[in-house]
Amino acid sequence: MIAIKVENISKVYRIGKSGSGRLREDIRFWLRRQHADKHLLWALKDINFEINQGEVMGFIGNNGAGKSTLLKIISSITTPTTGRIKGRGSIASLLEVGSGFHGDLTGRENIFLNGNILGMKNQEIKNCFDEIIAFSGVEELIDTPVKHYSSGMYMRLAFAVAAHLNPEILIVDEVLAVGDVEFQRKCLGKMKEISDRKGKTVLFVSHNTQALQNLCDRVITLHRGHIIDAGKPAEVITNYLKSTDNNYLAQSYEAPESAPGNDYIRIKKIEIQYDTEIFDIRTPFSTKFEFWYNDPEPGSLIVGIHLFNMAGECIFDVASKGAQLRAGLITGECQIPGNFLNNGAYYISIVFVKDTTQRLFYFEGCLSFSVEDFRENTAWFGKWMGYVRPAFPIVLNQQHVL
Repeated sequence: MIAIKVENISKVYRIGKSGSGRLREDIRFWLRRQHADKHLLWALKDINFEINQGEVMGFIGNNGAGKSTLLKIISSITTPTTGRIKGRGSIASLLEVGSGFHGDLTGRENIFLNGNILGMKNQEIKNCFDEIIAFSGVEELIDTPVKHYSSGMYMRLAFAVAAHLNPEILIVDEVLAVGDVEFQRKCLGKMKEISDRKGKTVLFVSHNTQALQNLCDRVITLHRGHIIDAGKPAEVITNYLKSTDNNYLAQSYEAPESAPGNDYIRIKKIEIQYDTEIFDIRTPFSTKFEFWYNDPEPGSLIVGIHLFNMAGECIFDVASKGAQLRAGLITGECQIPGNFLNNGAYYISIVFVKDTTQRLFYFEGCLSFSVEDFRENTAWFGKWMGYVRPAFPIVLNQQHVL
């Protein structure tokens, strides 16, 4: 039985001013834009696929491929420019931390609110209430307004609610990145249980290729709004990694209006710098960034850098100290020493957090790079074990001679 059928879905955004305030001028402007493709941004173009009931469908692709836009259309958060979605069953979508939560309501109240939105009766919610709390691990704060939760607590409760309130279709974007490793493992296990044991349908977007391979029945690759590959996870993921240029060392933008971000943060520049001709395991490098900051109620701003390997496993998560910053252009830098990373391919995400709890912007997979191997005085060139490759000294001393 088909749970979701996507038919000829396209989504276009108009680049430029939003309106003049005069109807006649806006209509003329709109008509001109319809004939000027350079002013139109097609986030999605002619997307077609079906998802069967009980199937776990994964979505992969670079930033800007259209993954999140597609899920928002399926979730009825935004409307398509053309095409339609056919589906059966209630949908719980987790497209950002705390989707559907009201900040002034307590955790307890938000559980019942979300359950009622999904069409559940209060008694049905009560029957799984204890299980939700146990999974989330926020028992002590369940009667505290969720606006006081940390991003991790928000994430735990939001996922617990979405997973336990019996939706027929669960839609999950790359929100698991804010949780710790153990919680991510619990979430992935729960999604597998939902699809296997309860026959629910799951749509899952992630850069974690290992999670996609272990969890999904099929995977779709999106590129610039088009489906370019679909099929068994191992084959699709292998094709995707082969086609991806792992060296994306810089992004820069001239004006805030065209830069990635939102009302609080706009990225001006982010880059990886190193001074050697070859980037190998001995090479020190730095991640430098510039961003426009505009918060009408500024607080303590923290910037974090997350480093992942291409399987989506986090190598480290480092953050700045909190800083009271005024609106304007801010610069930052993180230096990584040589003889730290093992050879392989990596990508970097950068996160901006206010007052340790409110995530302002997460620029995911914004840089990527490859580290080459280097060895001397050895005849063995197999894969060196481990994620890191430190040059810790090991000293041998002759104690006596036989």
